[in-house]
Amino acid sequence: MTHDHIAQNLYSYIQGFSPAVRDIFEHFEFQAQVERLTKASLLYQVTEKFAQIDLHPVKVSNMQMGLVFEELIRKFAELSNETAGEHFTPREVIRLMVNLIFIEDDDVLSKPGVVRTIYDPTVGTGGMLSVAGEYLAEHNPQARLTVYGQELNPESHAICKADMLIKGQGVANITFGNARSDDGHAHKKFDYMLSNPPFGVEWKKVEKEVRKEHEQQGYNGRFGPGLPRVSDGSMLFLLHLISKMRPAAEGGSRFGIVLNGSPRFTGGAGSGESEIRRYVLENDLLEAIVGLPTDMFYNTGISTYVWIISNRKPAARRGLVQLIDASGMWQKMRKSLGSKRKEISDAQIDQITKLFGDFMEAEQDGKPISRIFRNEDFGYRTITVERPLRDAAGQVVLGEKGKQKGKPQPDSALRDTESVPLAEDVEAYFKREVLPHAPDAWIDHEKTKVGYEIPFNRHFYVFTPPRPLAEIDAELKQTTDRILEMIKGLSA
Repeated sequence: MTHDHIAQNLYSYIQGFSPAVRDIFEHFEFQAQVERLTKASLLYQVTEKFAQIDLHPVKVSNMQMGLVFEELIRKFAELSNETAGEHFTPREVIRLMVNLIFIEDDDVLSKPGVVRTIYDPTVGTGGMLSVAGEYLAEHNPQARLTVYGQELNPESHAICKADMLIKGQGVANITFGNARSDDGHAHKKFDYMLSNPPFGVEWKKVEKEVRKEHEQQGYNGRFGPGLPRVSDGSMLFLLHLISKMRPAAEGGSRFGIVLNGSPRFTGGAGSGESEIRRYVLENDLLEAIVGLPTDMFYNTGISTYVWIISNRKPAARRGLVQLIDASGMWQKMRKSLGSKRKEISDAQIDQITKLFGDFMEAEQDGKPISRIFRNEDFGYRTITVERPLRDAAGQVVLGEKGKQKGKPQPDSALRDTESVPLAEDVEAYFKREVLPHAPDAWIDHEKTKVGYEIPFNRHFYVFTPPRPLAEIDAELKQTTDRILEMIKGLSA
């Protein structure tokens, strides 16, 4: 390769690859990179360095090449901390999620020649798919995992395709674009799925297409149950994944998705978010939510939660949801990476996986870390309580015509709402909680709405009683006595 024609020779070399591989170079804007290196008179030196390394598959296996590739991705993700979270889910979080989605299927996965599919709609550089592949290779070398994904960022998409190429996977399965507005795997169903969608990111750019699908296709589309507020689109990914589940009669699916706190409780009864939670819980799809430690991700320190969703729950889990508080299971990192200051050790991953696998309530150091609830425990009815409108003389105003004739008219200024747990009888609750304070009140049943929320932290709160008053008094007296002594010393 001559010094003068190196750029042209490189272009000719790349043209010899298949279209799928050329696409990777194009997404990297390879031509622009080559021109930049040519202008800086560095292209020859860089190319020479690569030419000296023997990367032939006989010398460097696909597995080793994959490890080299992952190390490069990690290194460059660290160099640009502010965007690293877009590309990169911490490896230990992925290992935990992979353990949780595979744990109940060890028998099936250990059969020789078994083939399973896995999908990630926010695939990034392919980390989740890689770790899932490693898990299966470790547990059953005869099993095969066919991977699928979609990615919006051109460079991440290119890295993922290159990684799949190295690992012998079909690169056509990694599509480009926004999964919410332009589904690259329409009508496909998968055995397993994993996703770490962006937290708290608005979906204004895809709003038109998403609303159109919700309104025109309803439950035949992906967004039948409802739409979240435009400021946070992570629940759209939850619905997208639910639509990709293989029907239970054909073997069903299980998936793990990382979400921030708001999808658990944002939105009152009847809101899009509440309706999505209602759909998930009333269809018995939620197996567990695992609360992770804070400071786990490169680009944010907030609390995050892994939801495990399945339409083939084992008999013991049917109608139930497990909440696992793993927020205290972490170790300090030797060196922080952006906002990431904590990591989960292998032993802690095993502990969380065991808590999930055992499906039992558990405590640690006197605090609950695993709790089990019925689906309906998270549901409530919002009832509208009306009080009568009164005239200047204090007389109740009655309706004069139609259905309202002779009936007390409500005073909108006195209107109130109450949340009644689904398991409670509305009339009994009303008699006990409302009538003693407002004997003239009534419920407008037409306005009743059913809502669902998952108040995770409330279920793990442990009340610490204050110290005895005498002890606090003695401590205060000791402090004031010491202050008096100091004042005496100053005035002496």
